[in-house]
Amino acid sequence: MRISDLSRMSGVPIPTVKYYLREGLVPAGELTSPNQARYSEEHLQRLRLVRVLIEVGGLSIAAVKDVLAAVADESIAIPKLLQEVQYAMVSAQPREDPTWQQARDDVDAYLDGLGWQIAPDAPARNRLAEVLHGLRTLSGEPVLTDCFEPYAKVAQELAAGEIASLPGPDAPRSEIVVQVTVGIAVFESALTALRLLAEEDATARRYSPEG
Repeated sequence: MRISDLSRMSGVPIPTVKYYLREGLVPAGELTSPNQARYSEEHLQRLRLVRVLIEVGGLSIAAVKDVLAAVADESIAIPKLLQEVQYAMVSAQPREDPTWQQARDDVDAYLDGLGWQIAPDAPARNRLAEVLHGLRTLSGEPVLTDCFEPYAKVAQELAAGEIASLPGPDAPRSEIVVQVTVGIAVFESALTALRLLAEEDATARRYSPEG
């Protein structure tokens, strides 16, 4: 197929397709002349994946490159691949502020108490520490990590269901890879949207006048 076909079938404008090609997010096509190239179904699938990661998952170009590099490396086991995708999505750096460091220590202790198997350098640890630090700064009180308990229970249940829905270990790697990457990026956005909608509903039920 030509680049115009690639654009039409993926829904990605031609200038954007060319940009993704220049950035290496989509591999180059087979040259048929100095100014034209032919593309395959694999190019179309890659373009659709990139579109979902950027437009729905909200990943940056740099993050998508990291994800695609992990996807292409067949030596990476599936658990490690999932970890790489998660880490690409979370950009939370540690701070030198002592109060933030205390929040991070408290988060680490809380996660240890949950018994979850999480790498010490997981960026989401910093993200959760930022939340706790922000709550403490806002309230001026020593907010405890117990406030995360309802969310942790829901998150654990959701995660178990999501991982259980993945193809089995004997499935083609490409199939597992697509479901892992799209699942993490897309359903993260879906969870956020549904929570916002549910809170709007709950707020209306509690504070709106009857009728």
